[in-house]
Amino acid sequence: MKYKPPFLLYFPSVGSADIGFISIAEFERQMPFRAERIFWTYDTPPKVVRGHHAHKTTEQVLVAVSGRITVRTETAGGDVQTFVLAQPNVGLYLPPHVWHTMRYSKNAVQLALASTPYHESDYFREKDAFREYWSDL
Repeated sequence: MKYKPPFLLYFPSVGSADIGFISIAEFERQMPFRAERIFWTYDTPPKVVRGHHAHKTTEQVLVAVSGRITVRTETAGGDVQTFVLAQPNVGLYLPPHVWHTMRYSKNAVQLALASTPYHESDYFREKDAFREYWSDL
């Protein structure tokens, strides 16, 4: 099974500096999947690195609603990328086969849209198991 690599999504930004902005994500137009779960992360100290996992089936889009989030991704094939999310109208698409970690600036808020409800069995928590699983496909 071949998945796309992680990539940035640019959502429309409507408004102006004097009245503010709104960004819209329409699932049939901009999103690569229909979200089944939405969650957000906040008040994470800047020295903490979160994530350290990959998914078997879940796709995600991460958005820095506030602040800056540095996301490091690694595919099972070893392709490593670093993305800096610092605009609320930009999201990062994470396909299932991507190990990822996140580091947050002070007061950063991350919005995550996921393609599946939470199931612990969908997670790879050990990097070696992640690599072994995806190398067999």
